[in-house]
Amino acid sequence: MNFNNECIKVERRGPMIKTWLFIPGNNEKHLQKARILDVNALIFDLEDAVSVSEKETARLKVSKIIQETKENLNYIRINDRTTPFFLDDLYECVRDGLTGIVLPKVNTKEDIVIIDYLLEVLERKYQINNHKVSIIPIIESASGLYHAYEIATASTRIQCLAFGAEDYKLDLNISPDHHGTELLYSKSKLVEVSSAAGIEPPIDSVFTDFQDEEGLVEDARMGKRLGFQGKLLIHPNQIDRTNQIYSPTPEEIEEAKKIVQQYNESLDKGEAAIQIDGKMVDIPVAERARKLLLYADIQV
Repeated sequence: MNFNNECIKVERRGPMIKTWLFIPGNNEKHLQKARILDVNALIFDLEDAVSVSEKETARLKVSKIIQETKENLNYIRINDRTTPFFLDDLYECVRDGLTGIVLPKVNTKEDIVIIDYLLEVLERKYQINNHKVSIIPIIESASGLYHAYEIATASTRIQCLAFGAEDYKLDLNISPDHHGTELLYSKSKLVEVSSAAGIEPPIDSVFTDFQDEEGLVEDARMGKRLGFQGKLLIHPNQIDRTNQIYSPTPEEIEEAKKIVQQYNESLDKGEAAIQIDGKMVDIPVAERARKLLLYADIQV
């Protein structure tokens, strides 16, 4: 926000990551196909998508592919720290080429403190730049939501939070609603916490029926309106529509450019509120336009 007649400027942090696709870590065909998908970020899954008998094989495959595709945003969803697979997942897969760890079932800040320490040790061991590997905690329980701010601020590695709606509904015995209204509070809470913690906006949960495009569109639009930066996906068919929904339209971009430019000019004249196309524009409106351009990676 700007209260001293300084121009509204777009920070160069890059665009938000709109699409995050889970790839089963034990499926060689899917792992190879992931190389050519037009998705923002890949999450190689060692948790729910992999049976116990396949955990070791999956680790080896995932470790290999992240080292071969260092140009991608490569994340790994490991098993949570209460399982016997947690340490092995980290020891095998923290290598150069890994962007971050997606950590499931995070309930308290202690979950973050532990993995932060282990990542620091492994980065030194494998000569990875210190604090290069980020952490994305998945909030999927009442305890996780209650402690979300403590979790979000427990480490400088925290990139953003993610929402695990299916486990959250199970934990609270919530009956699903076709329009997702039963999750409005929890989703809004994560957006609020993320802003207060100074981290990126959260990632919305998966839409499990990958054949229901209409349902996906409604769910993704709600997530965008609530303030999420993007969405977890379980099928390549969900990528294009989700990218479209979370991307500003050309009309929105042009309007935002106009607002930022004219508002900057008004500040130079000492005016903090102006009219543009019949609409009042003051600091909050100009800031929303600035953020839209930031998310779209537009230079003004």
